[in-house]
Amino acid sequence: MILDLARLLLFPALMAFAAASDLFTMTISNRVSLALVAGFFALALAGGMAPYEMLSHVGAGALLLVVAFTCFAMGWVGGGDAKVAASVALWFGFAHLMNFLLYASLFGGALTLLLLQFRQWPLPYGLAGQAWLARLHAKESGIPYGIALALSALMVYPETEWVKAIDLAHLALR
Repeated sequence: MILDLARLLLFPALMAFAAASDLFTMTISNRVSLALVAGFFALALAGGMAPYEMLSHVGAGALLLVVAFTCFAMGWVGGGDAKVAASVALWFGFAHLMNFLLYASLFGGALTLLLLQFRQWPLPYGLAGQAWLARLHAKESGIPYGIALALSALMVYPETEWVKAIDLAHLALR
């Protein structure tokens, strides 16, 4: 039961925290990525994931880490975004990686367009005192892509082996 609760709550909670952190501070702590990596290995080992399957997940995470840090080096994404994307790829493996990347592209594009439009409007006086909102509104500010990554991850997560392995009937009876 504890394993099922961890599968059900750990990943979504960390993704929600990453999105909120990026929204309010424009940064994602390394602790979030480290917690995702540690959570993956803990749940993979506790759930009996086969070594070859675990290695495949590590390969997906490593591949996305290389791609994401190349994008970071080019100035296209933030370092926290790159690390979170690679951590998510570790959880999803190659089986769900393309769906995650497709959603991330769509949500990231929509978020970018919304923020660009939002930044064209004057910030209402009553909201200008909110530091996080002023930072989000600033034209020179970046895009908190962690929001798009988190939404994408949460869209794909229910389709993964992590959620399918949960005995929901057993949880409902408790």
